[in-house]
Amino acid sequence: MWAEQVSEGDRHQRINLDKQPWSFEKVWRRSLKHTLWLGFAFLTGLTFVSYFYDMRNLLVDAYNFDMPMVAVFWVGFFTVATYINAGWMREQVCMYMCPYARFQSAMFDKDTLIVSYDEKRGDPRGSRKRGDEGTAKGDCIDCTMCVQVCPTGIDIRDGLQYECINCALCVDACDSIMDKMEYERGLIRYTTENQLAGKGWTWKRPKLIGYGLAMIAMVSAFSFVLISRTPLELDVLRSRGMLFQEVSGGYVQNIYTLKVLNMDKQDRVYNVQVTGLPDYRMAPGEPIFVSAGEIGEVVLNLLVNPDLLTQVNTPIRFEVQTEDGELQASSKSTYIGPRPIDD
Repeated sequence: MWAEQVSEGDRHQRINLDKQPWSFEKVWRRSLKHTLWLGFAFLTGLTFVSYFYDMRNLLVDAYNFDMPMVAVFWVGFFTVATYINAGWMREQVCMYMCPYARFQSAMFDKDTLIVSYDEKRGDPRGSRKRGDEGTAKGDCIDCTMCVQVCPTGIDIRDGLQYECINCALCVDACDSIMDKMEYERGLIRYTTENQLAGKGWTWKRPKLIGYGLAMIAMVSAFSFVLISRTPLELDVLRSRGMLFQEVSGGYVQNIYTLKVLNMDKQDRVYNVQVTGLPDYRMAPGEPIFVSAGEIGEVVLNLLVNPDLLTQVNTPIRFEVQTEDGELQASSKSTYIGPRPIDD
């Protein structure tokens, strides 16, 4: 009850501030509000971009005003979009832009639990004093509190509407009025169309069973991926600057860039080996150290005696493995050499 009174008082204070002429107090209050809005919107923009740009580097670059132009554009885009959508459009986003309101109607049936107005109990509506008995009117006193608190501005008494986001603010507002009028709560409540019509509830419904099976399948697939997930990935990029290079000693050389993604919670050391090449030499040949949650990048040179190559393009596979053999990953590539001389 105290929270409802505070919320109602804040709402009236905002309304009064809107009606006041411009003054120093109104300017600094508005300035503070919009500054906070922009601050949260900027944090939202950074969060979105951090999915593609390491957060620590992003914060450092943002602090030093040294972000790449691509990152600047997307941070600015999400900041402006969040500021406009959440600060100004608000319920218009729910009513006209949010896809949830469009597809939720396809998921409903008459046994779906929704926020509803009990028309049989509430109508006919009409104002009255508390304790006024012997009237033919329903329990709804037509105070319109359910409409005033609705963030999308609908009247739940008109029935289910796609703009409803099931926030239940109208339920709380109506219950507080029922308490003041000494009526039973629940004139607006979570219920189903069948229960309002005096019918029972059943789980034997095609939509409920179908969505339940779909949910079980998705949870099972996600659990399988999570359980079988290997916290190690390897990506191999062959140098595009040259096909191969002849070096001293009669060897040919191919250059590769290895990117090792350590998704584990601890630092790891990985050994590298190559399969598919005869008697190769690798430089450098040291293990690769990668910190937890980081990407280790190393340039490797593979040297092979060209007399041992039987074709121009030789399929090879890079393999990285932890020193204890617990984790391993591999990636395919190609080794390019000179055309073999026919005997």
